[in-house]
Amino acid sequence: MAPTSGHKAMQKALQGWYRHSHRDLPWRHTRDPYAIWVSEIMLQQTRVAAVVEKYEQFLQRFPTVKALAAAHLDDVLTVWSGLGYYRRARSLHQASQVVMHHLHGKFPTNQAGWRQLPGIGRYTSAAIASIAFNEAVAVVDGNVERVIERLCGERHEGEPLWDRANELLAAQHPGDWNQAMMELGATVCLPKQPQCLLCPLHGWCKTRGATEPQPQAKRKRAELWYAIHAQEDRVLLVQRAVDHSLMAEMWELPSIPAQKEVEPVHRLRHSITDTDYAVFVLRGRARKPVGKWVTHQEAHQLALTGLTRKILRLHFGREQA
Repeated sequence: MAPTSGHKAMQKALQGWYRHSHRDLPWRHTRDPYAIWVSEIMLQQTRVAAVVEKYEQFLQRFPTVKALAAAHLDDVLTVWSGLGYYRRARSLHQASQVVMHHLHGKFPTNQAGWRQLPGIGRYTSAAIASIAFNEAVAVVDGNVERVIERLCGERHEGEPLWDRANELLAAQHPGDWNQAMMELGATVCLPKQPQCLLCPLHGWCKTRGATEPQPQAKRKRAELWYAIHAQEDRVLLVQRAVDHSLMAEMWELPSIPAQKEVEPVHRLRHSITDTDYAVFVLRGRARKPVGKWVTHQEAHQLALTGLTRKILRLHFGREQA
């Protein structure tokens, strides 16, 4: 569908707003498909602030797809530690090997090619293709969906939603347009309190942000119990099974049954997706515990679960205080 004059004016307004108001994020300073790919995988279901902290560290350790493909998976998981959803890191590593061994080190240049790689779906392939290769394909994530729904005044789902996103797309600068739509949803067209008076699309919006109140999801609560076997600066860790449903092959403290009658050496809180955990750490008492003894420094070179890393920092920080 050819853009109308009103459509062009709307595109110009959003693109102008994005140029002057977007957040200064490190992956917005490059058109390198590898760096953009890493950022898009990291940003899946993870806060931007957490990704900023890990993104440059990851690229320093694995600056190219060749370096990533040649790395041991344990090293990749170690650097990834703290971002969660470790299946993303495994798929990223696997896809890098596909690029090196089957594509001769060359990246696909369009959305269709990127979708053939492990761990890359419709959204991620469109984001990379539009930003790195200027392919005129729209992206749809939760933020974009909300912007389109409010802008058009009607709900779109499935293929019609993607069709609508492509109708709105500024085909001359698709990468900037896609980032502008996502930025608008993340910073202005918010789920509960949209900043309508600050929105560059206010004059074209059918709803001005009006939306039905969303019930707040109830978070689950649970307990986790661990034993910490420590001798001076050494600690005992165990490794999750290779077929574990969550964080397979990651290292952690030995888990134990709840022991309400014993005073924990540490109590802390930890949240994973929709569950808030009360975590209790007891001093290990087993005479011959099974696992691997490592120093505190060596432990942080392993692929630790985020919770284990938190507990070790707490424990050894106190020991040294």
